[in-house]
Amino acid sequence: MESSILKSPNLSSPSFGVPSIPALSSSSTSPFSSLHLRSQNHRTISLTTAGKFRVSYSLSASSPLPPHAPRRRPNYIPNRISDPNYVRIFDTTLRDGEQSPGATLTSKEKLDIARQLAKLGVDIIEAGFPAASKDDFEAVKTIAETVGNTVDENGYVPVICGLSRCNKKDIETAWEAVKYAKRPRIHTFIATSDIHLKYKLKKSKEEVIEIARNMVRFARSLGCEDVEFSPEDAGRSEREYLYEILGEVIKAGATTLNIPDTVGITLPSEFGQLIADIKANTPGIQNVIISTHCQNDLGLSTANTLSGAHSGARQVEVTINGIGERAGNASLEEVVMAIKCRGDHVLGGLFTGIDTRHIVMTSKMVEEYTGMQTQPHKAIVGANAFAHESGIHQDGMLKHKGTYEIMSPEEIGLERSNDAGIVLGKLSGRHALKDRLNELGYVLDDGQLSNLFWRFKAVAEQKKRVTDADLIALVSDEVFQPEAVWKLLDMQITCGTLGLSTSTVKLADSDGKEHVACSVGTGPVDAAYKAVDLIVKEPATLLEYSMNAVTEGIDAIATTRVLIRGDNNYSSTNAVTGESVERTFSGTGAGMDIVVSSVKAYVGALNKMLGFKEHTSTLSKTPLETNEVPA
Repeated sequence: MESSILKSPNLSSPSFGVPSIPALSSSSTSPFSSLHLRSQNHRTISLTTAGKFRVSYSLSASSPLPPHAPRRRPNYIPNRISDPNYVRIFDTTLRDGEQSPGATLTSKEKLDIARQLAKLGVDIIEAGFPAASKDDFEAVKTIAETVGNTVDENGYVPVICGLSRCNKKDIETAWEAVKYAKRPRIHTFIATSDIHLKYKLKKSKEEVIEIARNMVRFARSLGCEDVEFSPEDAGRSEREYLYEILGEVIKAGATTLNIPDTVGITLPSEFGQLIADIKANTPGIQNVIISTHCQNDLGLSTANTLSGAHSGARQVEVTINGIGERAGNASLEEVVMAIKCRGDHVLGGLFTGIDTRHIVMTSKMVEEYTGMQTQPHKAIVGANAFAHESGIHQDGMLKHKGTYEIMSPEEIGLERSNDAGIVLGKLSGRHALKDRLNELGYVLDDGQLSNLFWRFKAVAEQKKRVTDADLIALVSDEVFQPEAVWKLLDMQITCGTLGLSTSTVKLADSDGKEHVACSVGTGPVDAAYKAVDLIVKEPATLLEYSMNAVTEGIDAIATTRVLIRGDNNYSSTNAVTGESVERTFSGTGAGMDIVVSSVKAYVGALNKMLGFKEHTSTLSKTPLETNEVPA
């Protein structure tokens, strides 16, 4: 028996498969209580018996796995991946990421981000929680109809996924939204930890198993052939219960099992072992894909995700810039670049289908649309990620960039301004601007380029040299803006110590009609915002206001971010808690005049709020059946 285990090809497989042991079964009587075996790759296997036969094995590996196959994205099959080294990237920026406070996105912004995620090459786009509101439903449906049917020359088209709780109304709504995609998926979840069962669901383990089984079966009955199931709070769930409920949903038709560390409580060694044990002990696990979803409450989401992939998970759920509820999620750029840099040598040959050259552009788009700014020292995409100030580091970089950089900025779509060879100024033409924007990863249409060009010329008239940071700020202000309900035309401010600050503001509405208002305030920004309020007549509370200089120098462009909350209670349903949550809306503006920048940001936030008002109405709550989860 021992030799048959050691000869199993699964022991040296990159997927970390645990060998089947036909001589022993759940009803077998074993003469031993534990057995430790070691394969030639030095992976220790522990076999234990305690009534039922269970298998676990350690994750240490002192030698690399065999080289992987050619790095080509495998053809998509919901419950199987032909290349055991390939890791699917499941992006949930538009769903979990949007649950970040202040990260509300309009339908147009969601579509733009979905198109950029497709350009990036993510395998699955979780486009939203369709049951949250009418606006969420329409956004997911639009993404499914457009991005979900755009097939590239290699046959790639992303899976479009909709989240649902384990109840029929949510699942039907999710299916109605995603069914138009070429590759639709329903992702349904229910909690499995003791604390959630007792305090949130108030249901027994048997009841939850019945709900999960019935709802996965119901999703399949609608015609959806790709169903993902998540046992919420799996990191704190009892193992034997996890094996049981996962086995039942596999029999019901689930194609992907997502294992979420919902509260970010596990350490990498624990989470890796959790995936390994699920892989070893869940009946039918060979017929599905194992996924990870790691929250960042202890700052370990990326490490846990990589540990899960190392242990056999072949889908990882991530967000751009790591945004999400509380401390956020595993960051797509961190996970992808870790696999790219260390996949061969440490992770057994793992690889993804991501085109990393689009990382910076995608990161910036999400940052601007959500208003969630990344900290300067953020890995991969932070402003300081490729900055070297130490004299020792600069000396090494001048001699060889590899002395202090494990990846080149060009790999993620970032050009070094001092290496580019193009210096933009007031004499630069449209073609030079377009070429520089392309190098920075921005591909604009003719209308966007034309508008940006005149903004660029205005700045260049006042600055000797327009830097990449200036260009990025201008692109953000010109392109990454919500659909205009109101547009700033002109404004005049009087302020100082000799009298009250006064403001005159001229806005144009969506029909082009001009409106003018005057107001006074405690300062120039306060006066300007009050004048805007007189025109827009939509009550809102300013929650946050921040401003940054894009570059050094007194002629720097200023970027402003504001966060507002509508006084008319714009709400939607939280996917995890089921509670009605009050929406907040962010806006950004850029300009060399700080008051103009501030007003642009405020008008942008109001436009986003008004756009949401036009398209959303919370879905009416439906009485739940006896086998459904309380909303």
